[in-house]
Amino acid sequence: MLFFLGSIKIISKTKMKNIGVILCGCGSMDGSEIHEATFALAAIDELSANYKCFALDKPQARVINFLTGEAVDEKRNQLQEAARIARGQIQNISEIKVQELNALILPGGFGTAFNLCNFATEGAKAQVEPEIAEIIKAFYKAQKPIGAICIAPALLALVLGNDINPTLTAGNAEDPAGRIFTELGCNVVPCETTDCVIDEKNKIVTTPAYMNAKCISDTRKGIYKLVENVLRMS
Repeated sequence: MLFFLGSIKIISKTKMKNIGVILCGCGSMDGSEIHEATFALAAIDELSANYKCFALDKPQARVINFLTGEAVDEKRNQLQEAARIARGQIQNISEIKVQELNALILPGGFGTAFNLCNFATEGAKAQVEPEIAEIIKAFYKAQKPIGAICIAPALLALVLGNDINPTLTAGNAEDPAGRIFTELGCNVVPCETTDCVIDEKNKIVTTPAYMNAKCISDTRKGIYKLVENVLRMS
């Protein structure tokens, strides 16, 4: 830690940390959950780290009218839509460089289960988009922490489950997603929205967020704890 006289400037170690955040559209029903993504970005910034956003340059699997909850006959691009959340500061997933990042965070939203994989329709038989699977494996192999929010732990279960038996949460113990995670070789534990589950051995942190959230402020608290622990392990 360095101090400068005059107007004191403090440079901490965490300021040097760069956290990759993968988005997949804009909106809880067909892309990244906006609250979860925004809380994650805000927590990274509040904890004096930097974030870099990425998304697949591919069409969304579906587009939803958020007023009616019904699918509409539209085509939207994940990267273009995710740029709304990132205020344009986002890159194609092909540009991600694991060696330049200290950790990875995956916000939730149904887009995660439709766009980044097909968990929403295929469950335990789901396939993860090859680019996403490769990135998750690369962060794990490099022993860099991964944080997954809401339904995003499904990506970790599908990619790493049977190989490393990670400890994850799906929120409530009776949640169907949790049962599928168990089937995929994961250790699943219940977790309150305001908390997170930490797998120290595998450097994985998960929080349920809107899997079981009762209010927006509880979601923020759980995500802040997740980011805090991801940074601690990075």
